[in-house]
This record gives sequence, structure tokens and C-alpha cells, in this order.
Amino acid sequence: MPPEGYHVVRRHIRRNPRPQGKKMSGWMIAGLIAGIWLWGQVFGFGGEEAAGRPVSPRPAASTPATR
Repeated sequence: MPPEGYHVVRRHIRRNPRPQGKKMSGWMIAGLIAGIWLWGQVFGFGGEEAAGRPVSPRPAASTPATR
């Protein structure tokens, strides 16, 4: 018989889950961060509207180059 607060799983003694253990785990947080990063890579966040339009090149010199 396991002690108070423990149970047996496949001949191993494990601690009973606590109510605080139901918070977000580290893997869940890492998964959410990875999902947000992947969303930004695939769809973007919408803050780059100006980057989609090509900018007309401006010549560096005011006089044309002649030979």
C-alpha cells in the first residue's frame, strides 16, 4: 500500500496530481510560442504593408552617365 498522497502505477509509486499542477506546463508555453512564431512566418502579423510595395529606385547622381 503506497503512503498518503501517492498511488501505484505499473509497480511504481507516483505522487498524486495537485490542483496547482493543472496550470500551464512548460511544454504548453513552448508550444504556444512556437505556434505564434510559425503563424508569423507563414501569414505575417500585418505590420509590413509597406514592405510589399516596390520602391522606385532613385539615381545617386543627378547627371546621366555618358561615354
